[in-house]
Amino acid sequence: MEQLDSAGGHERIDREDLRVHNWRVGQLTRLGFSRSLAEAAADQVDWHQIAGLVHRGCPPWLALRIVS
Repeated sequence: MEQLDSAGGHERIDREDLRVHNWRVGQLTRLGFSRSLAEAAADQVDWHQIAGLVHRGCPPWLALRIVS
């Protein structure tokens, strides 16, 4: 559900969404994803699940296929 505030409206929500997206991209790149793949997947998958698989030795590309 979209929320608006009197000071920023949609711009505040868009900035927050972008901040979260960029954070997710950073997490995925730290796990071994290329920047372009991390950008594409950031809002589509639960990076926690991917991280769990990668930390257990699963290659990032395979973790993405499993979670997707």
